[in-house]
Amino acid sequence: MCHRTKNPYLGLYNFVGGKKEANESDDEAAYRELFEETGISSQDIELTHLFTTDYHLDEISLFVYFGSLESEVELRSEKHPLHWIPIKGTDFADESKFAGQGNIKHMIEIIQESKQREGL
Repeated sequence: MCHRTKNPYLGLYNFVGGKKEANESDDEAAYRELFEETGISSQDIELTHLFTTDYHLDEISLFVYFGSLESEVELRSEKHPLHWIPIKGTDFADESKFAGQGNIKHMIEIIQESKQREGL
């Protein structure tokens, strides 16, 4: 996760991400942003599109992807410091530490349920 050094969510942990470029597919944008923000490439991870949420008042769509690393990688931060956060024992609903008004907890629970269904 990145530790935000500017607004929105200054001082909170959040997933990495960014904006889609013109003529770029959703998948291409996800891989590009992950690589730019962390140094993790498409050779290191296979991303799965989890869901898309539209924020009509802000006129934005949030595309959420997840994946598991196949091997250890050396992280390289672009803007915000990066940290590995353990899933077990972490309260991702704690809004004093994590961005997204509880959405991170929700996303992690959906990912874990999906992995259990697939036997991963």
